Amino acid sequence: MNIDFDDDIEEFRNEVRAFIHANLPDDLRDKVRRERSGLTPFDTKRWTRILHDHGGWSCPSWPTEYGGPGWSYEQQYVFERELRENDAPPLDLFSAGMVGPALIEFGTDDLRQRFLPGLANGDILLCQGYSEPNAGSDLAALQCRAVREGDEYVINGTKTWTSSAPYADYLFGLFRTDSSGKKQHGITVLFVDMKSPGLSISPILSFEGGDELNQTYFDNVRVPVANRLGEEHKGWSIGKYILGMERFGSAEVGLSTGTLRRLKEIAGEEPANGERLIDDPEFAREVASVEAALRQLELTEQRFLFGPGGPDAMGFEASLLKVKGTELHQQILTLMVEAIGAYGHVEPDGEPDDKANAMPLGPEAIGYAAHTYFNMRKATIWGGSSEIQKNIIAKAVLGL
Repeated sequence: MNIDFDDDIEEFRNEVRAFIHANLPDDLRDKVRRERSGLTPFDTKRWTRILHDHGGWSCPSWPTEYGGPGWSYEQQYVFERELRENDAPPLDLFSAGMVGPALIEFGTDDLRQRFLPGLANGDILLCQGYSEPNAGSDLAALQCRAVREGDEYVINGTKTWTSSAPYADYLFGLFRTDSSGKKQHGITVLFVDMKSPGLSISPILSFEGGDELNQTYFDNVRVPVANRLGEEHKGWSIGKYILGMERFGSAEVGLSTGTLRRLKEIAGEEPANGERLIDDPEFAREVASVEAALRQLELTEQRFLFGPGGPDAMGFEASLLKVKGTELHQQILTLMVEAIGAYGHVEPDGEPDDKANAMPLGPEAIGYAAHTYFNMRKATIWGGSSEIQKNIIAKAVLGL
């Protein structure tokens, strides 16, 4: 199955493509072309503002009454693909794709008025407070406690793997408010101001030297009850809803397509036995294999997204796409590192906190290829590890 979009959607595609070419800042395009190395939350914020000012394009799934463009699923799909294939920064997933829809579905009018405009225009940056040192894959085992005292909750405990916490304005998180029943009961969703007294952040350095991951500590942090999303003790279903909003585009076909294109560019320039690397039969065969697999994944994604019920009907299918999509992207990055050969072991010049923007000693790709390869090893873990996703698939399909 290959989706043949009607003329209106193809006209929309051309409109999106023309807008990106005319409005995407060159420095942001360059960072994306280097596998997003050096791309900061402030860059995302700048791009969000540009998209927002063009008819709410920063939040493509939102209805018009909340500041979105009111697009169809087909338009959302085409928009996401054009961003990826034209070297534009990705949308802010937390704001546009996850928390915004949850606020629209479960939030009070007060919460929507306070948060939705800032999420749409980039004024509010979010980080996610789900995982804990002993509650990741088994998220319902979380123990970071929020005790209600009058019109406030007092939070004590810790969250881990808090991406971009130092840059965020608010953390949206799951907190334990009751322990008397099943572990899925007694969980509450709160928005926590990152400037709150008693909240501290400690970076977790990843293998390639990045510090986007953090551990967040709560020491009697006070949060207004007005910052609660949904009912007290009943946040588990909301938390799952927020994670489920990742289902649209969970295969990351557009991301892999862009990386594959850059791999071919590198292989077309790198020498191998007196010829171009891309002309080496064995390497060309590996590239062709991942390209065929990516095409198969794209068709499968389209079948799920535009089949009966659309993306709202997706259950285990999202897990299938996530497993295959993240693994395939890692395979493409592996080939990229192989393409630059020994240069992949060379540290680029520059200060330790600016490696991604440093001048490489060899092919330009060494400034980002190995760095991205190691960074993206975590892709098969975030949002639920591949093992957890396979359990979901086995339960849904095989009844195990």
